[in-house]
Amino acid sequence: MSFPDVRLRRLRQSPAVRGLVRETSLEPRQLVLPLFVREGLTGAAPIGSMPGVAQHSLDSLRAAATEAAEAGVGGVMLFGVPAVRDAQGSGADDPRGILNVATEVLAAEVGDALVVQTDLCLDEFTDHGHCGVLAPDGTVDNDATLERYASMALAQARAGSQLLGLSGMMDGQVAVIREALDSEGFTDTLLLAYAAKYASAFYGPFREAVDSQLKGDRRTYQLDPGNRREGVREAVVDEEEGADIVMVKPAMAFLDVLREVRDTVHIPVWAYQGVRRVRDDRGRCRERLDRSPRVDPRVAAVDPPRWRRCRPDVLGDRSRSLATPLIAVRRLDEVV
Repeated sequence: MSFPDVRLRRLRQSPAVRGLVRETSLEPRQLVLPLFVREGLTGAAPIGSMPGVAQHSLDSLRAAATEAAEAGVGGVMLFGVPAVRDAQGSGADDPRGILNVATEVLAAEVGDALVVQTDLCLDEFTDHGHCGVLAPDGTVDNDATLERYASMALAQARAGSQLLGLSGMMDGQVAVIREALDSEGFTDTLLLAYAAKYASAFYGPFREAVDSQLKGDRRTYQLDPGNRREGVREAVVDEEEGADIVMVKPAMAFLDVLREVRDTVHIPVWAYQGVRRVRDDRGRCRERLDRSPRVDPRVAAVDPPRWRRCRPDVLGDRSRSLATPLIAVRRLDEVV
């Protein structure tokens, strides 16, 4: 059948009809707010590359999390910025380290209202800025790092984290952490695997937020931006190892990977969406160009860059103060 028997515009005739048949919606409960807590602060300290976003003291962190809970946000993801770093990232599993103390504070303050989540990676805690411990030759030692991750996971679970965000991209991290948690009775602690985390040019502002000490790059463990199938394979492996949720990061330049991961795995898929100022324009443009060939290797279309601030209306007036849509996580339980 075709026109005039079929009139597709019937479904668009009014706001009420459009709302009734809308396939995809975005609500506060589908968002996760990243929060950065820095040891030694007495109040919130603005982050220069991310207007409206701040590093927090424990007091301002508590206020920000309470505001997020009142706005109906689904969760907060905590990132710790310690005063002292070392090669092993010792502050990561120290019960009195800034991240674990902040987790205890928020679990007590808002743990019944939203999901308190913690970043599980060593990069904020090492003096070299890598996501793992280094071997004598300067490479990241995968298996030695897994031992540190297991210890870090237990420290976070004991502090009250309900969901651990495994962002380090080490082989076997999900299986090792799941085993460590289960052996200590933390069988209900959720694991979010950053399954397809690409070596991206979009991370600059975020690295400022955690005061990254990175020397070199992370291309030996984060994914090559040109590889779609490898990202899907990572998600499949993480599901098999026991991940409860997998994620694609950054989502904006990897929507094809996001779609394929969603079609492949049988667990929830999240997207890490970073939006605000990024200095490396050439890197961003390259990633945007790469995504077309990943979908159809015959064609790559180039549009003039058009950037605008992204602030979902779903938070209403709250969005002005939360300034969240800097980096939001969207649950993709239906469609991308």
